[in-house]
Amino acid sequence: MDLKQRGLEKAPRLAVGDGALGFWKAVAKCWPDTGQQRCWVHKTANVLEKLPKAMQPKVKEALHNIWQAETREKAYASFDNCIERFSPKYPKAMECLAKDKDSMLAFYDYPAENWQHIRTTNPVESVFATVRLRTAKTKNCGSRTTTLTMAFKLMEVAQKKWFRLRGYKLLADVIEGAKFVDGVKQNGDQKQQAA
Repeated sequence: MDLKQRGLEKAPRLAVGDGALGFWKAVAKCWPDTGQQRCWVHKTANVLEKLPKAMQPKVKEALHNIWQAETREKAYASFDNCIERFSPKYPKAMECLAKDKDSMLAFYDYPAENWQHIRTTNPVESVFATVRLRTAKTKNCGSRTTTLTMAFKLMEVAQKKWFRLRGYKLLADVIEGAKFVDGVKQNGDQKQQAA
């Protein structure tokens, strides 16, 4: 799809989503160079549902150790440790985790200040939760225009309570293609801590 048709001047640098295959196919087709970050909240839920209740807290802690690691190297070590530790007894749960390893850790290529926002789809989903709730309650609320107007107004009111993204000033660097390693902007041969 043409970027201009989507109201974009550049393709997104990163797409964040759950396991919906249609979304990822569309991203790959429309923006083949866009990075992919799988949602840790959805992945955690998917892994935990394949485990007995008694094991869920231990595995959840191991999963948190992965995405809370300070560097990609430590995250990979925690990832491998989790797989090695739980695979013998819970192979389906660990297969679910292992299949998306690279896209689970894509956030390390972006500013550390942005990590909390891009590890999960929850910020986007919470925006639409209000709209979804209201439109479900007012089924057949009129024409398409009426429904779109109501959704627009609901989001307009909701945005007054939104928090500004942490590290929003670094988004310009991301858009311009600055390289980040473990959340730190690379400036030539020297690492420069992102401000």
